[in-house]
Amino acid sequence: MPKRYVPKFKMTRRALPVLAATLALCAAPAHAQSAADYPQKPIMMVVPQPAGGAADQFARPFAQALAKRLNQPIVIENKPGANGNIAAAYVARQQSADGYTIFFGSVSTMAVNPHLYKTPGFDSFKDFQPITLTNQTPNVLIVGAATPYKTVADVVGDAKARPGTLTFGSAGNGNTMHLTGLQFEARTGTSLIHVPYKGGPAALNDVIAGQIPMMFHNLSAVLAFEKAGKVRVLAVADTHRSRLLPNVPTMAEAGAPGVVQLAWSGMLVRSGTPAPIVDRLNKEMREVLKEPAFRKSMEDQGFDVLSSTPQEFEARIKADYATMGEVIKAGNVQID
Repeated sequence: MPKRYVPKFKMTRRALPVLAATLALCAAPAHAQSAADYPQKPIMMVVPQPAGGAADQFARPFAQALAKRLNQPIVIENKPGANGNIAAAYVARQQSADGYTIFFGSVSTMAVNPHLYKTPGFDSFKDFQPITLTNQTPNVLIVGAATPYKTVADVVGDAKARPGTLTFGSAGNGNTMHLTGLQFEARTGTSLIHVPYKGGPAALNDVIAGQIPMMFHNLSAVLAFEKAGKVRVLAVADTHRSRLLPNVPTMAEAGAPGVVQLAWSGMLVRSGTPAPIVDRLNKEMREVLKEPAFRKSMEDQGFDVLSSTPQEFEARIKADYATMGEVIKAGNVQID
């Protein structure tokens, strides 16, 4: 059987530049097309809270509306724990910066955790590309319906009468709920016992059940329970009253001046994601955030709907990173 003839190709120095140019031309359209045609498959949105938490309340309807605009399914992946570090580190470890994994970050994960954990598993500035802010909601002081507390003064009076015995819950050490409690202690001269939980819903359930008397939680997460009479909202940690609870005073009005804590959230992707994809996501997300029906639904739940450019969102992260660092240092907050 005759041997098969295989033509030989001899690479010369003169041919090398031609080959390199050819490969570059072949590769360039593929990259440009991937950005122009994005998305071509389902997208995962990672939420650092359990299903049913405040972040989840916003993320799910937002993802549904965004999926319609992008014409691709968006799958919610809840990864609670370590005050959001587990979810953030998961996104930071993704090998491809292609826009198919979106992180629903918060002030806790992006601005607070880096000051609290020696090895959080991610870098807020090196590992993430901001897309847009989406919402903020004030923290509020709530007590169980069965407690005797009707006002902030009632809580402060009992805390001073029994120092070191009154407990408050939070979603975990170092989150904004915990920091609001520390601000409250400092401004009212009280000494409370912090009880950290793995997520806000678990702490809220124990307030409702009477296992702990109170907590500082996002207004959006407790509004329905307040309306059902399961908790009482005593004060809002904002500079003005909430339009949803006009009869509830601000912390300053209730005798705790300086206790202000707004919990914001926003969408981010891995650093290195192509600019055209970031721009497309920003455009489509901001369109969702402008939709009247979506805005009303979220605002009725206690969210202030926001939007921003990637640059504005990055500036917000940097500003709160500096502010939260000062609060944590002043309060000598440490992770157990």
